[in-house]
Amino acid sequence: MTFLEKLQSAIARNRSLLCVGLDPEVERLPAGLPRTTVGVLSFNRAIIDATADLVCAYKPNLAFYEALGPEGLRCLEATRRAIPDHIPVIGDAKRGDIGNSARLYARALFDGYGFDAATVNPYQGSDAIEPFLAYADRGVFVVCRSSNPGSAQLQNLLVSEGGMTCTLYEYVAWRVRSWNQSGNCGLVVGATAPDELRRIRSLVPDLPLLIPGVGTQGGDLAAAVAAHRAEAPAIISASRSILYASGDAAFDQAARRAAEELRSAILLMSRA
Repeated sequence: MTFLEKLQSAIARNRSLLCVGLDPEVERLPAGLPRTTVGVLSFNRAIIDATADLVCAYKPNLAFYEALGPEGLRCLEATRRAIPDHIPVIGDAKRGDIGNSARLYARALFDGYGFDAATVNPYQGSDAIEPFLAYADRGVFVVCRSSNPGSAQLQNLLVSEGGMTCTLYEYVAWRVRSWNQSGNCGLVVGATAPDELRRIRSLVPDLPLLIPGVGTQGGDLAAAVAAHRAEAPAIISASRSILYASGDAAFDQAARRAAEELRSAILLMSRA
């Protein structure tokens, strides 16, 4: 089963476009959990158990585990194993390096951790992406227009190519579409830039989009939902607004309620 097939199956099964980012911060763990990797793993398992019927994917960001050292990476492995097999897992690593290094990054994310998809950075060009694309059954989400406030400093710059002038993010979208020979490419596009999101969707109607920035970052949920296509899904990702919906012992149920509310809002908007 390819990543896209697994994603489509999860979307249909759970009637959801919601992706929960598993980005635990030791300092923000709820009361009663130790502020160690043991507490992180307990937290992650509780979040997964509470939301597994509400999501189309999970997305652990590797930074939150790498910051905890070797024990953090073991926690990431255990978290990956705790996710039900039918739900795709996106390793949010935003890797990008020269070809030889990229080959090993791809091996680490896909063979080592067993992620169904990964995020990558296109700044070093096609040879830095090719080792990921060689895994034809895995998804490769290329950062195109990110959700952080400073993204426009580079991503909205004008570039010229073959007599055509466009923004850098538009050029990335066009390039990624040409790299999609195995049908496993997608783009990362933040909901915090709704105009750019709409523009990118018009340029690449056939690519799945991973859309962070909904929730704590205040992204435009309606624009994110409007970017969904049956054959090119929008994966709408939220992390902190779900993970930290409560800081008490019932944090998992609070997380479930927050996920249910967001999933319901997405369903309602998709029918409008």
